[in-house]
Amino acid sequence: MTRCSTILLPDAAATHTLGFNLGQQLPAHSILLLEGDLGAGKTTLVQGIGAGLGITSNIVSPTFTIIIEYTEGRLPLYHFDLYRLSPSEVAQLQPETYWEGIEFPPGIVAIEWPDRLPYLPQHYLRLHLTYEQHQRQAQLIPIGNFAGLPSFISS
Repeated sequence: MTRCSTILLPDAAATHTLGFNLGQQLPAHSILLLEGDLGAGKTTLVQGIGAGLGITSNIVSPTFTIIIEYTEGRLPLYHFDLYRLSPSEVAQLQPETYWEGIEFPPGIVAIEWPDRLPYLPQHYLRLHLTYEQHQRQAQLIPIGNFAGLPSFISS
């Protein structure tokens, strides 16, 4: 049975705060697959995660650079934006080298547009963000044995 938590987010600040709380509590090897339409708050959430990790760099959407590595926080943050890529192009990036923590120090991997991934990790947190009729919400769905679900999220 899949656990799913839905959190109402009245504004962008609440989305940032959710990210901040995740950044403070998620352990290394956490993989976050961020789904949602353009403008749903994916990058805002990652900015909050970065702030929660203690990253002081300006976090921006890596739409044209594809992957941005932030290493000055409590844990590294690897921010992917796969919007412009096909699954075969994503496969060439070898995203598993980030989430396996072998070639890169273990950290938090946040992937925007995960539908472009040719394969999924075994364990991850799926975050589906929506913004409709001035109402934002996030559905958090742990997949596999995702062990990093923070205590502030109830099942």
